[in-house]
Amino acid sequence: MGVNQMENHIDPYLEKYLAKYDKWLGKGQISYSSRVLPVSESLNTKQWVLPTEQVMSILRDAKTVAVQNCACRTHYKRCDKPLEVCFLLNESGDKAVSDKSARYVDLIEAANILTKANQSGLIHLSLYRPDHEIFALCSCCPCCCHDLQIVKLFERKDLLVHSEYVAVTGSENCMHCGECVERCAFGARVFENEQMNYNADACIGCGLCVTVCPVEATSMALRKPEYL
Repeated sequence: MGVNQMENHIDPYLEKYLAKYDKWLGKGQISYSSRVLPVSESLNTKQWVLPTEQVMSILRDAKTVAVQNCACRTHYKRCDKPLEVCFLLNESGDKAVSDKSARYVDLIEAANILTKANQSGLIHLSLYRPDHEIFALCSCCPCCCHDLQIVKLFERKDLLVHSEYVAVTGSENCMHCGECVERCAFGARVFENEQMNYNADACIGCGLCVTVCPVEATSMALRKPEYL
């Protein structure tokens, strides 16, 4: 994206986050702002051996879990995706509950919230503070999420770490129905001339394409280390 194109996308809400991230990066306090977590339904049993990639595993390890409305969707109001899907962990959650901007949830309710988020095609991101501790787990849409917008509009791919997985689609099984195309936020899947074309290099590893494939032609595989 050129300078003129970026100027057309100037947005104070996004610039506030971008300035904060660049400040932390410049001081070496963070390596990235967020990391993609694949939806659990897209992973088979063997791939559950990496609990750091599983949202529920992170929630289980937290002392306290609170949920609040997504700040980005509340701000932009560009879609009708679920609002109450952003989890705050430990001190961040305790502070939000104290401020009455969030409420505590147990793991059963958290799992139900995640199921609803997955069904709505939301991408799971873990958010980090300068101390490298995960303080929030958000379920994000590309039309409102500040991190996803910054990555796409400002071409700041350095701020977003792909999940350790990548989608793999078997061409011999794919029926080219196009169901997975709308679920892909970064254009890794396009539907042209009645064919679904897939660019694995653009896949961020969210797993949302897997959960809508009617013939199970797509699965998740571990990404090679050089592509993380």
